[in-house]
Amino acid sequence: MGDPVSHSRSPAIFRAAFEAAGIDGEYTAREVDSEGLRQAFEHLRHGRLDGFNVTMPHKAEAFSLCDRVEPEAERAGSVNTVVREGREAVGHSTDIAAVRDCWRTMPDAGPILILGAGGAAAASAVALENRGTLYIASRSFGSGSALADRLGIELGEVHWGVPVVMAKVVNSTPLGMKEETLPEDVLALASGLLDMPYAAAPTPAVARARERDIPVVDGLELLLTQAGHGFRLWTGMAAPLDAMRQAVGNP
Repeated sequence: MGDPVSHSRSPAIFRAAFEAAGIDGEYTAREVDSEGLRQAFEHLRHGRLDGFNVTMPHKAEAFSLCDRVEPEAERAGSVNTVVREGREAVGHSTDIAAVRDCWRTMPDAGPILILGAGGAAAASAVALENRGTLYIASRSFGSGSALADRLGIELGEVHWGVPVVMAKVVNSTPLGMKEETLPEDVLALASGLLDMPYAAAPTPAVARARERDIPVVDGLELLLTQAGHGFRLWTGMAAPLDAMRQAVGNP
């Protein structure tokens, strides 16, 4: 559930997962506005859906529509995975779990700079609050401080485009989906990149980071990791990650 969703690899990933696990299941992408999202919640409560994912720009609204939310998603105020339990819609943030899992490839030392101040940024901050000194930058200065206050996490706010030297950068904005670039100085002084958006080709940020030979987690790797957690939540089974990974390249 999101807007846009035409680029989504999730249907291919979950079709492969269901087939590998021997589950008779269907996963489709729906481009929805706020009303469409509300309808999806009603469809779930009445058994027409067993669960769904939520992507930009609806993660905060999905949070408000859930009947119950697991504790870390509650703290982040952001939901990207919804599970039906009886007639209740229960919200989770596999963003948080996926960021933690993918962070293992990043350097241990150094600060962390989160770009954005929305639901994905909130999930990233919750995931990484004990991994180093946190900074945040959004295109609307003040939004980062507001997010920090809401989360109860110490985040130093910097202006958009201002680098934090040797920071591991988390791009939790949509920038890159349509070949948009991140501010040049931010990546020029970075020590790693976790890039949440993805497209048919590597985003400009991922390409730039790879040119600099710094550790990179791209949006597809993050998506696959999120999908593994979502599959477990919906089915109670371990995710068939090999089949899912192969499907990432075959949308």
